[in-house]
Amino acid sequence: MENRNIYQIARESAGITQEKAAELLDISVESIRAYEGFKRIPPDKVVVNMIEIYNTQYLAYQHLRNSKEDLQNYLPTIDIKDLPTAILRLQKEVTDYIKIKDELIDITCDGIIDINERPRYEKIIKELDDIADAIMSLKFAK
Repeated sequence: MENRNIYQIARESAGITQEKAAELLDISVESIRAYEGFKRIPPDKVVVNMIEIYNTQYLAYQHLRNSKEDLQNYLPTIDIKDLPTAILRLQKEVTDYIKIKDELIDITCDGIIDINERPRYEKIIKELDDIADAIMSLKFAK
């Protein structure tokens, strides 16, 4: 798997050969090989077509995260899980948040997060980030 990139994995998961992909994408086989061989990053328009042809929304996220270096710090890595594991993780994260939701209301109801509240507020936001990550894992579950 180390020698395969996101474009190759998406194509192979769809059960499409490089030749068929080139035909469906209306690009050359050499372009497919360059994208899959880490030589070139495909233009966004080609990636949109790959997403539709390969039927993999996750490729959009991966492409955006991998092709735009300045976004890598803002788009977390999504850990793809099987469906039951993804559902259980989401349930766990929601349950964790429910335990502290009243605290979020207490901290924010006055519209101000003072310096003493800031550490706890940041921990609650981390819990919300964990829910968002779990949602994305569920969305893209295998």
